[in-house]
Amino acid sequence: MESLQIRMDKWLWMVRLFKTRSVATDACNAGKVKLNGVATKPSKNVKIGEVLEVNTGTIHKTVKVIAAPKSRISAPLVPDFLEDLTPAEEYERVKATRTKFEFRDHGEGRPTKRDRRQIEYLKNYYPH
Repeated sequence: MESLQIRMDKWLWMVRLFKTRSVATDACNAGKVKLNGVATKPSKNVKIGEVLEVNTGTIHKTVKVIAAPKSRISAPLVPDFLEDLTPAEEYERVKATRTKFEFRDHGEGRPTKRDRRQIEYLKNYYPH
């Protein structure tokens, strides 16, 4: 495996897996970024061909490093630098949990006390 001489936290930020570099650093320090099943440090250099497991909070992604960009890239260019190995079931699980319990049609007004209790029940029954 060829080393790219780029830090793990910087690569994660450049390929848009995290919104900011500091969030990527915090995720590495918290053990949410794993290399070969072992938590990795934010200062570790990324290597081509490595498979990373990244838990972004809502989704657990598995990605393979293909290359390193020179700077942060736009979203359409991300597939040139990483291969998404995340199973389709994971995306389905996230899609199912994004159900909005608080959706109300325009003009219905505020929810009643009974409506609010039902919304709270659903939120607790289906935690995110």
